[in-house]
Amino acid sequence: MFTEKLAEYAHQAWSGWMRHLFLMSTVNSDGSVTIPASLVKRWTRQMNTPYQMLSSSEQHSDIMEAEKMLKIMSGDNGLDFN
Repeated sequence: MFTEKLAEYAHQAWSGWMRHLFLMSTVNSDGSVTIPASLVKRWTRQMNTPYQMLSSSEQHSDIMEAEKMLKIMSGDNGLDFN
């Protein structure tokens, strides 16, 4: 049961990220997508930074994600992640 709910959360988190990524990017005439250089720089820095070295706001974002997962594991089956 938890596995399915966590999988559902993982899919929602991933699809939400992809929507955000495409919204922030330019869709080219051939269907490919170009991510702005400033965002590539920011996201590359973030993915290469250990959690302890992230800014407070970046850590807070990760904490919010962890709290959503804990809510599922605690038996709260609601998947309203807003």
